[in-house]
Amino acid sequence: MRQTRRIFPMSLWSAIARSRLDRSIRKGCLEVTFPNGATSLFGSYCVSPIRIAIKSEAWLRRILLDPELQLGEAYMEGGLVLEAGDLYDLLDIFWTNILSDGSPSASLPAFLRKTFRAVAQFNPRARSARNVAHHYDIGNDLYRLFLDEDMQYSCAYFPDPETSLADAQRFKKDHVARKLCLKPGDTVLDIGCGWGGLALHLAGRENVRVHGVTLSCEQHCLARERADDMGVSDRVEFELQDYRNLTGRYDRIVSVGMFEHVGVPHYREYFDQIATCLKDNGTALIHTIGRTPGPGATNPWIARHIFPGGYIPALSEILPAIEKAGLMVLDVEILRLHYAETLKAWRSRFLARADEAKALYDDRFVRMWDFYLVCSELSFRHGVHNVFQLQLAKRQDAVPLTRDYLYRTEPARGPLRQVSPVNDERPFANAQR
Repeated sequence: MRQTRRIFPMSLWSAIARSRLDRSIRKGCLEVTFPNGATSLFGSYCVSPIRIAIKSEAWLRRILLDPELQLGEAYMEGGLVLEAGDLYDLLDIFWTNILSDGSPSASLPAFLRKTFRAVAQFNPRARSARNVAHHYDIGNDLYRLFLDEDMQYSCAYFPDPETSLADAQRFKKDHVARKLCLKPGDTVLDIGCGWGGLALHLAGRENVRVHGVTLSCEQHCLARERADDMGVSDRVEFELQDYRNLTGRYDRIVSVGMFEHVGVPHYREYFDQIATCLKDNGTALIHTIGRTPGPGATNPWIARHIFPGGYIPALSEILPAIEKAGLMVLDVEILRLHYAETLKAWRSRFLARADEAKALYDDRFVRMWDFYLVCSELSFRHGVHNVFQLQLAKRQDAVPLTRDYLYRTEPARGPLRQVSPVNDERPFANAQR
């Protein structure tokens, strides 16, 4: 349904936009004010529609020609203003009515991005370091605003939606630890160790030695401080290092939330290195966001502003590289809506402290980060993305024959004394943008 309140001279771009929205919006209710002041209502009638205003013909043209990139750009820069309603509801309307039918992917820019995706995902060592710095070295204070106290920046594990974020992240770490089948004396490699929370958790469960590597200076410094403060730096070591440079061999290898930064051209290289570093009787656990519909290309707005060089893989792109590296897939588990719940919790915490984020950066950054969290959550809500946990080994008997061991009640253990990085007052290196 489309209702126009007043008659205004209609530009070509406004006419195209109205026609597309009139055909597409069937669920929900959206009110749009066009650059010339004309206001139209699309979708089902409701008392309180989502209301947006497009501020110029230039922005309207850009959005129509490349919505995957320019919708986020317009929101960040103030070219699209949300006048009533929540950003989540606005993007959900677009996702439900437009993105779900594949229309943006049929555009020429989307076709070109998919055609040349190998170039965008080419991540040699120097470029990987720059890409990591773009996202992870913008200041630990930002991540303290919305992550749990252990600063887990990956999908949590929710037994039910009412589970707290802190508990869900602890359940995730326990679930990963059980899949590694740790035993006292094991050596563990943590590829992409973040701020050290998982490595320290593993060391708290068993008497193991953990070697964590990251390319983020901010993460590396804080992870080392945490290990020192907890008195475990003799068996938990953090190194600022590219995983491709490692030469040691380990009983267990874990990688949580790092594989998304590897890029398809480097999958064989990645799993060859896993195979080289993993002992013959060892176990590896790769935890990554996965693309459900099959191979594609990274959303251009995400690639430009959030994760340059990143790509969320389809399972069909991962398994051939594993096979060629001589590794066996012992188990694949799909975590479906767990990341949607994680992102929902992160966004709630971020918005509650948005004024602090604005003080660290500016209004534009707050809008950018909010857009990132919302569109990420919706990608999981709508089933475009899931989380894959792949358990790998060189021998079929490396883990028990059934999954029963993952869900047995474990005896209580005295945890290591955790030092929360949330309360660390160390100033971050890159506060000034």
